[in-house]
Amino acid sequence: MILDAFNLEGKVALVTGAARGLGQAMAVGLAEAGADIVGIDIITPLSETKRRIESLGRRFVEIQADLSKTADIQKILETAESQLGGFDILINNAGIIRRHPAHEFPVEDWDAVMNVNLRSLFFLTQAFGKSLIDKGQPGKIVNVCSMLSFSGGILVAPYTASKSAVAGITRLLGNEWAPHRINVNGIAPGYMATDNTAPLRADPDRNREILSRVPMDRWGEPEDLCGTIVFLSSAASDYITGTIVRVDGGWLTR
Repeated sequence: MILDAFNLEGKVALVTGAARGLGQAMAVGLAEAGADIVGIDIITPLSETKRRIESLGRRFVEIQADLSKTADIQKILETAESQLGGFDILINNAGIIRRHPAHEFPVEDWDAVMNVNLRSLFFLTQAFGKSLIDKGQPGKIVNVCSMLSFSGGILVAPYTASKSAVAGITRLLGNEWAPHRINVNGIAPGYMATDNTAPLRADPDRNREILSRVPMDRWGEPEDLCGTIVFLSSAASDYITGTIVRVDGGWLTR
């Protein structure tokens, strides 16, 4: 039956940035599909995420990690191995944003964004993929891209640069790791109601401008990503790799 292909029973998913917002919603969606979850965030405790996942009867392991650096990567994988017996799915969701005019962008803010959004994402993915390749184990990786993987934006130079690079890495790894039965895809949320977009939603002019270009005429909610993230994490997407699925309410088709 086709619905069986979406079942994640027996799978372990690592989700970065799982304390709130998009990461929490995706972690809960994966748990609803049957996966046990390793929630990774610099924010602890992940009490609400833990409560929601365990209420579904799924196991939840919390890891505090600073993804502005790569030092915690091995700890993440070792903890998943020791407490849940391994891992099958990686959701690279953690990300930060800083806003300044491009001609005034401080180097420290540039580095902060690039370290979290791109550098640590790549090296965590590298370590995850290498572990699966060494074991001969298939897996699923989903990178959270952005509308700014496709367009320029304003005032967010390193965010645009990092998300454009994540789209490129998704395509590259989709090519390289396909022979190992590791699918690497991306999901590109549109304008979602999260902490990152709070300044935009609070600005009446920007809020109106954004919604005028969204055919569905609303901000996305974190739960709008769950169907796509389960699909890309499941056997239902076994013949899809290097693809970025836009969940944007029609923004890019306008």
